[in-house]
This record gives sequence, C-alpha cells and structure tokens, in this order.
Amino acid sequence: MLPALLLVIGLSVGLFTPRDVRPDAFLATAMISAAALLPLWGTVLIGVGACAIFVGLMVDFDSLQDATAYSELATLAAIAVFAVFFNRLLGRRAHQLVQVRSVAETAQLAVLHPVPRHLGPVTLESLYLAAAAEARIGGDLYEAIRTPYGVRLLIGDVRGKGLLAIQAAATLLSAFREAAHDAPDLPHLARRLETSMSRHARQYPEVPGSENVERFITALLAEIPDDEPVVRTVTCGHPPPLLLHRGEVRELQPADPSPPLNLGMLVGDGYHVDLAPFHPGDQLLLYTDGVTETRDRSGAFYPLVERIRSWSSEAPHQLLDHLHRDLIAYSGGELDDDIAALVARRRLSS
Repeated sequence: MLPALLLVIGLSVGLFTPRDVRPDAFLATAMISAAALLPLWGTVLIGVGACAIFVGLMVDFDSLQDATAYSELATLAAIAVFAVFFNRLLGRRAHQLVQVRSVAETAQLAVLHPVPRHLGPVTLESLYLAAAAEARIGGDLYEAIRTPYGVRLLIGDVRGKGLLAIQAAATLLSAFREAAHDAPDLPHLARRLETSMSRHARQYPEVPGSENVERFITALLAEIPDDEPVVRTVTCGHPPPLLLHRGEVRELQPADPSPPLNLGMLVGDGYHVDLAPFHPGDQLLLYTDGVTETRDRSGAFYPLVERIRSWSSEAPHQLLDHLHRDLIAYSGGELDDDIAALVARRRLSS
C-alpha cells in the first residue's frame, strides 16, 4: 500500500498546497518504493499513475506551455523507466536467492537426514537451529541408526564454520552410517570414526584450518540395546547427555572422557564406555554446546538442567518444542551459535 499512499499524498500536495510546493518528490518516491515492493505490473502501473497525476496537475494549473513543467515530467518519466529496470533486477536476484536456498536445503537433506521417529524400542525427535537466520547447514550434526547391537546415536559439533566444517560433518556422518552397523562395540566405532576423520584432514594439508590441531569434532556416541534397560555412551570431548527419569534430570558425566575426534593421538588406553540405566519411559537428551552456551541479555548461560526438568515427562517432540521456544526467548531471538539436540525415549512395553 505504500506506493499508492505516496501517489495520493503527491496528488493532495499538488491540489491543496500553494503552487510553488511541488509534488515531484512524493511521486518519485512512490515509483522507487513500487520497484522494491511490487511485481513488475504494479511498478509499471505506479509509474504510469505518477506521470498521469503530474500531467493532470499541469492541465489543472494551465502549465502546458511551461518548459519547467515539461522538464519535471521528463524527470519523472526517466525515474519510472529506472524503477521498471530496478524491479526486474531485484526480481532476478530474488529468483537466484530462491534457487540458492533450494540447493542449500537439498544439501542439508543430503548431509543431515531427518531421523526416523521410531527405531525398534526407541522413539526419537531432533532439533536444529542455525544461528544465522538464512543458514541451512553448519557444523552441528546428529544421526540415529538401528543396528544388530541396538539403536546407535551420534551427536557432534565441528570446530569452526564454513565449507570445511560442512565437509567434516558430512565425512563423519557418512563414516558413522557405514560403521555403526558392524562395529562390535562403541570403542571400535569411535576408532573407526577417528580413522575416517584423520584421513579426511590429511586430504587438505595445504588448506588453513585442516590440520589436526585446527579441525576436530566433539562427539558423543550412545547405544541403546533392545533387550537391556541400559544406555552405553562414549564421550569424545562433548557435553554430557541428560537422563530424564520420572521427573528427575541427571547429567551422565563420563568417568574417563576421550579427546575430540581427529585428536586420536591423545587417546591413551582407548575409549571408555559409560553405562547407565535406561528403563521404559526414560528419555536421553543429547545436545551440542550451542544450547548450554546460549546467553541472555545479562550474559548468563542457559541453565539447561534446571529448565528441562519441568518438561522431562513430555513426549520427545513436545520437549524439544519447549526447548526451542525457551532458547529463542532466553536469548532474545539472537542465537550466537548453531544448536542441535536429539531426544531418545525408550517406549513402554505394550
């Protein structure tokens, strides 16, 4: 409505103000705003309307012999032509942006698959929030796979941003999807992932940020067997998962955490497996550090354990909905880092 409103203001200025008060500025602004806000036909219509209004004012004020009036009319006509050109340019850019976003969304689906809602005895739900409003993919990742050893979960966070981070995330996810099916236990699986990430880093020795000390991934592996009420975890420099049991929330701190992936040279005696009870109805929350490092306006970190306690009995999708809204509200809508979370709930026996 803004371009049409400006035309009405320009007409009113021409009709109801002294003759030396010119409506040209309002008419020109109407055409430029139309180029930015309206489709091509709307821009043409506003341009024609602006010129028609000025010609009508020339007739009304008997200025058909005034050279200055014709000069102003020519200027308005030139602005109308520029507005049409500008509108087409913006239209092409908008079309290119739609194509780029479509490619980005396809790339995200190729790298970060939606997790299945049900795998064996486990119900799953995931959450991904990009710090940048237009972002689609980044260095946070998660995956869930049904294997002969139960449901195996992965959540990770690549150090750094940009294309190298996305490449590292894609490499880790591909390695996990392949190795999760036949690695006999979580330490073997972690070593397979470590090998894949080391090979990936060595492919780019000349690229800044690809060295082992610069390109690593914090990760958490979890295994939920079908026939045992337990969960096994291996922590590689990642925040500890939360166990939600009958309204209580407990951090599953690792007894002997390992370094992040791609820093395997720092592993001494191998990867340590932590064991915790995981009964029907219990839920496991895996998350990246973007959750706990979210700050409010005073700079205080997000108190995840405290906030999640009131939602611990909710179904996985409702729990993550609460978490999503709460993180946005807590940060004032200004997330500083990407956020990923994965909830696994052992279903009650039928």
